[in-house]
Amino acid sequence: MGNSFIPADYFPIVLQLFAAIGFVAVTMLATHYIGPKRKTADKLANFECGIEQQGDARSPISVKYFLVAILFVLFDVEVIFMYPWAVNFREFGITGFLEMFTFVGFLLAGFFYLLKKGALDWE
Repeated sequence: MGNSFIPADYFPIVLQLFAAIGFVAVTMLATHYIGPKRKTADKLANFECGIEQQGDARSPISVKYFLVAILFVLFDVEVIFMYPWAVNFREFGITGFLEMFTFVGFLLAGFFYLLKKGALDWE
């Protein structure tokens, strides 16, 4: 009883994929053609959570804002690598512990480097 690839086994998955894509396409087309098309100045105006619009939307934003956002994503993704280790740490034994210790060490070294460079200091 080996694992052999039989294309017919994947037919239900492919059928469901086409049904889902078809449903989305038909729904989008139907709402586009059936829905009302009354365009007014109020509907076309930008809506800012009920607050009157002020200034230009393209006002300069500090690069530090984006740097903090990227660093958050970077360190958040690093935690994803820690989760499987935490679930299976007994199977990995001392070798897995040392590897994760090294990983966290590199992570902390990068964090302290960022602190030293002032990447998280706001002016």
